[in-house]
Amino acid sequence: MLSEPETRPRLAGIGDEAAPGLDRQIAAVEALGWKRLELRTVDGVPVAEMAEADFARAAAGIAASGTEVVAVAAKIGDWSRPATGDFRLDTDELAVLARRCALLGTRLVRIMSYPSGGLAGPEWGSTVRSRLRELARRAEDTGLVLVHENCAGWAGESAERALDLLAAVDSPALGLLFDTGNGVAHGYRAPDLLRPLLPHVAHVHVKDAVTGPGGRVGYVLPGEGEAGTGECLRLLAAHGYSGTLSIEPHLHLRPHLSAEGADPGRGDPAGFVAYGRALERLLDRVWTASARPAEAVR
Repeated sequence: MLSEPETRPRLAGIGDEAAPGLDRQIAAVEALGWKRLELRTVDGVPVAEMAEADFARAAAGIAASGTEVVAVAAKIGDWSRPATGDFRLDTDELAVLARRCALLGTRLVRIMSYPSGGLAGPEWGSTVRSRLRELARRAEDTGLVLVHENCAGWAGESAERALDLLAAVDSPALGLLFDTGNGVAHGYRAPDLLRPLLPHVAHVHVKDAVTGPGGRVGYVLPGEGEAGTGECLRLLAAHGYSGTLSIEPHLHLRPHLSAEGADPGRGDPAGFVAYGRALERLLDRVWTASARPAEAVR
């Protein structure tokens, strides 16, 4: 198992990529020796949609296990919520997560920036900026930090738009979540997108992917695909990134497939642990040699 000296990032995993049930999610990160979990769903239910009693049991179980929750994945602005949709879905979800994240002991909430829903570019961008300003204001009031992922939405595939969004919102409650593997599906080189965004990255998802026959995207172990995952990690290390790397294998579960009416699959504990070990090996090769000295980061 990878040791974690000060120059190494903290390691975590998105739990439902290991298993639907919380006990097996916790067991998977414990098997890796990480004890850090990113929550997206429990038994297939998003954190904000869990019944109060179910969430209370989950929070108690996480606390009893000694597992740290590093972030919660929200549906705010994601592929299921276009910019023409009801904004109250997002504000209501944020209100629920403000309470639940406080109980979980985490501040980071993953968001996206809305599919267009048919809006033209300028109106799409204006709607996204307006919504994120309001969401960030509410997040500030409750001590949360929204981290925008380079995935679905107006600012998801463009460094220029992501920086525009950060400047327009101008809030300490909005940062960036960088996913190393999304570029293969969305048609860009992840390292090229990452370079100008490095100062704003607050959280990282690790995945890797290849393009197969007919343009189909397949997911592979980190460092074995064409996403540039190793190069992204080198860039983060050289910049002095000190946040968490959270694995999102997508080997057995791809939540976005449900939007297409396809089976998204289920998590797999053994595959999740194998993925974590592969990340540890990749970090052995790329992180220490690239990392800035601690005194240079301060």
